[in-house]
Amino acid sequence: MRGWVTITPSTDEPERRFAVGAVVVADRPREVLEARYVPRVAVLFDGCTDRSDAEALRGTWLYADVTDTPDDPDEYYDHQLEGLSVLVNGTLVGVVREVLHLPAQDVLDVEIDGSRRLIPFVEQLVPVIDLQAGQVHVVDMEGLLDDAD
Repeated sequence: MRGWVTITPSTDEPERRFAVGAVVVADRPREVLEARYVPRVAVLFDGCTDRSDAEALRGTWLYADVTDTPDDPDEYYDHQLEGLSVLVNGTLVGVVREVLHLPAQDVLDVEIDGSRRLIPFVEQLVPVIDLQAGQVHVVDMEGLLDDAD
């Protein structure tokens, strides 16, 4: 009704991304006029005045320009981590290609010499994230970044 769009968010902050006044990009930049979060995320965008306007957005990916940082200093957005250099004992060993959000925990997909390694994104294995330096420091643990014999 009235052009409300139901959204399946891929963010863990839908209240922040779809707050009134927020702008997301669909077919064009669209401002959020109203939003409801229970039981599903439903949003009324500018320019969506009826059901046919809403139906035209079916299957469309929405993108937000995220220039802010998470409130918790120990949290990071994927785009902050992707592309960072991976160091072990101060030596460059690879690059973070992707952050995977698995049921048990988040995992860093790291490219090392053309192959990929998955590193659980926990403080015991990834004790230092230095965004200013563009680096992720990983502990030196047998089998974590190479094949253990």
